[in-house]
Amino acid sequence: MKASDLFVKALENEGVEYIFGVPGEENLDLLQSLKKSSIKLIITRHEQGAGFMAATYGRLTGKPGVCLSTLGPGATNLVTPAAYAQLGGMPMMMITGQKPIKKSKQARFQIIDVVDMMKPVTKYTKQIVNSNNIASQVREAFRLAIEEKPGAVHLEFPEDIAQEECEDSVFDVVGHVIPKPDNKAIEKAVEMISQAKFPLLLIGAGANRKVTCDALGKFVDKTGIFFFTTQMGKGVIDERHPQYLGTAALSSNDFVHAGIDAADLIINVGHDVIEKPPFFMKKGEKKVIHINFSPAEVDPVYFPQLNVVGDITSSVLKLGEQVKKQDSWDFSFFQKVKEEVAGHLSKYFHDERFPMLPQRLVNLLRNSLASEDIITLDNGIYKLWFARNYTCHQPNTLLLDNALASMGAGLPSAMMAKVLHPNKNVVSVCGDGGFMMNSQEVETAVRLGLHLTVIILNDEAYGMIKWKQEDMGFDDFGLDYKNPDFVKYAESYGAKGHRPSSDADFQKILDHCLNTPAVHLIDLPVDYSLNHPILNVMLKEKAEKL
Repeated sequence: MKASDLFVKALENEGVEYIFGVPGEENLDLLQSLKKSSIKLIITRHEQGAGFMAATYGRLTGKPGVCLSTLGPGATNLVTPAAYAQLGGMPMMMITGQKPIKKSKQARFQIIDVVDMMKPVTKYTKQIVNSNNIASQVREAFRLAIEEKPGAVHLEFPEDIAQEECEDSVFDVVGHVIPKPDNKAIEKAVEMISQAKFPLLLIGAGANRKVTCDALGKFVDKTGIFFFTTQMGKGVIDERHPQYLGTAALSSNDFVHAGIDAADLIINVGHDVIEKPPFFMKKGEKKVIHINFSPAEVDPVYFPQLNVVGDITSSVLKLGEQVKKQDSWDFSFFQKVKEEVAGHLSKYFHDERFPMLPQRLVNLLRNSLASEDIITLDNGIYKLWFARNYTCHQPNTLLLDNALASMGAGLPSAMMAKVLHPNKNVVSVCGDGGFMMNSQEVETAVRLGLHLTVIILNDEAYGMIKWKQEDMGFDDFGLDYKNPDFVKYAESYGAKGHRPSSDADFQKILDHCLNTPAVHLIDLPVDYSLNHPILNVMLKEKAEKL
């Protein structure tokens, strides 16, 4: 059969539902083969949008999302999504085209070494040089994309190879069971937990990739041990739980860090050093048990005393069976911290000033959305306010990136979430800077007929860097710009644009957007005046007093 037909057949064999991308002439044979396929091709307006959608598909389903580009500039535009998926543990496969490799007629036009370029940001990258190897290379790419830790893989499919005749064969999809943890490691962990006086549980991104919710919930219910999360571990256990201490949105000084500092043992489930540190270790200060699919990478601020390596769910279940509640445990300080956290986080929930405080927006969205509804965040200072203040009831209902922390991913992530969950409300919260990096995908969302609400926090500046600039005592310089008229911009794509003039007006608009099918853009003026006084000054002072 034709090689491009076999490639598509191999993708179908892996259960691929969608391919997102911007095709070029080097992809035309593959495009023709896709026309006869059950796979749905979704054209985006930029390769970054395609890559972010594919990565989010992987994040939400556990199966590799697939994206497509041509050679040269098309392939280079996939590097950022590749790094986004690789660092964030999201299975994703990239297919890039290439000029004929056996007889080139265009010299070096658009030619770069894409395979070599992809090596630092993927688990696997290969050029297909023989059509009879297509089936095995596709199977190997998918196997590695899913294997812990999940990540990005890449295949380059040259134009002349796509046109070849080859054998009609695909490989069976064979899964594997992740080994269970060593019993001696479990016994040592049980001993360390039992002997601790102030044990504390940390839930990271690795626990959010697997079905560990029930196991962790039962462990907390049985032991009464308090827990906190990293930004990407939010929602694994319902954060309305009485033992939820908070989210480590910052690396130090926040209220929750007073509790972390008081712990003599941290049971770390699913966190690794790729995500921004939720705390800093110091020699001789406290003990840490690392529970993950692989051993801890030694880092100056993270060097656990015990590795429990294996399937996370199995590890937590075994610990839950063997750990017994100890009379020596003292959780009174954690309870005090929890009360302080709750009181502080809710302080500005009902402040109706306009432009709107990000804390107020968090509260309004939490009250407007059901437990299963989804918020996606781009990257900006508001991400810290959502990570700290937004209470997640279920896993993967607040999608943010705390690994690569790339701007431009918020809108494509929301689009993918809505495609996968058409009956849930999906809201994308973006800074004006991040939104404009992939704003062209509004057309894709409209073309797909999505019901989506995009809230653009408008401060006409790179707000995160302004916050850092002020903290470092530098002058306000070099970070301001002017935005387009977002209402007219939305309308030019066939979306609905809204610009609230007050807190009450925003609430009416938000309710309308959530209940009226369309792509909605809300241009919301935001007040970031409390970023420095709270996140830099007050938190440090008050955390030291606790």
